[in-house]
This record gives sequence, C-alpha cells and structure tokens, in this order.
Amino acid sequence: MIIESVKEAFNLIILLDQDVMEIVSLSLQVSLMSVILAVFAGVFIGSFLALSNFPFRNSIILIFNVLMGLPPVVAGLIIYIILSASGPLGVYNLLYTPTAMVIAQFILILPFIVTISRQVVEDLSEEYAEFFSIFGLTLYEKIKTMLWDGRYSLLTAVMAGLGRALSEVGAVLIVGGNINHYTRTMTTTIAMETSKGDISRAISLGIILLIIALGLNLIIHIYQTKGKKHSYV
Repeated sequence: MIIESVKEAFNLIILLDQDVMEIVSLSLQVSLMSVILAVFAGVFIGSFLALSNFPFRNSIILIFNVLMGLPPVVAGLIIYIILSASGPLGVYNLLYTPTAMVIAQFILILPFIVTISRQVVEDLSEEYAEFFSIFGLTLYEKIKTMLWDGRYSLLTAVMAGLGRALSEVGAVLIVGGNINHYTRTMTTTIAMETSKGDISRAISLGIILLIIALGLNLIIHIYQTKGKKHSYV
C-alpha cells in the first residue's frame, strides 16, 4: 500500500496535478510576500537599532530576541484575536484570507531579519568606523555600504526566513482556515490529507516541500561560502 501511495504521489507531481500545483503556488506566493515585507521592514529596523542610541533601545532589542522564539501557534492565536469579528481589525474581514496568512508569517520572520540585520550592521560599523569618519559619509551612505558588504549574511537570513515561512503550519492554519482553493498551503494540506488517509497527496506535497527545503539549504550554503571567502569585501 505504501509503495502504491508513493507511485501515485510521483504521478501527481509528474502530471502536474492541478490541485497540487495550486497549493504549491499559493504557498510560494504567501511565503515570498511575507519574506519581502519582513526584509524591507526588518533591515530598516535592524539598521536603525544598530546605529542609533535612544531610551529603551536595549529593551526593544531584547523584545525582538524573545520574539525569535515565539511559538507559531501563539502568534496565530494573537493574530486571530486581532482579525476576528470582535477584534480591533475585524472590520476589514481579513480572517481566513491569504492576507491573514501573510501577516502571520511576517510576524514570525521579522524578528530574525531584524536581529541578523542589526548584528551585521553593528559589526561592520565598528570595523569601518575610521573609514566613515575620514570620508564623512551620511547615515544613509553608511547603511547602504554596510548592507552591501554584509549582503551574504543578510541573504542567508532571507533564505532561512523563507524556509521557516514555507514550513509553517500552526499559525497559517489558525488564521487561514485551510480553505480549499483559497487558503490551503502545502503544510496544512499534508496535515489534513494524512489525517484523512489520503497518503499519496500528502507524500507528493511532502516531496515538493523537501525539494524546496534542500534547494534553500543549498543556496544558504553557497551564500555562507561566498561570505567567508569575501569577508565582507
């Protein structure tokens, strides 16, 4: 039975089964959008925290460090409460939509991007302090230079964030509802199909998810190798 399920799973992939491809497409769209938003916000916040000195700065840094360990189901529950009909943003009817899933993944990824961006900029600001003072660069020019020099570390963080987004189950299930043809992702479908006994579909999505994960890890390895080789040059 298991062999037959595996064969059927490969058939679904090879024949580009419409339902499977739709689920994969939605998963990639939601995850990529959440990562893009997290990168823009996270790099800005991380750079600001690295180069600024203001009251409660250390407290904010601590909060982001704590949020890196935030359980996904807790994040999903909080967002559910906020977006529910009785919540502060209930009027926008975002619950059980792809937008709600993007928000959930954004909240989970943002702390990683902020923390790594801050660390990269802090390390480089110390390394290039004399260089910046000699040439009198503006804050914008400093940030631009350091982000470029630390690009491999940042890209590694981005790939890791994308991997976390794609593998997320709890939060997207809570706020997305796993609605067929609307908010059903690879991970939520795998959980559902396994519980239903449709192993072949779960295996097909598991194989695709595994291939994506291996690809992301390969990219991370390449960026880490380049980063060590260039040493922020």
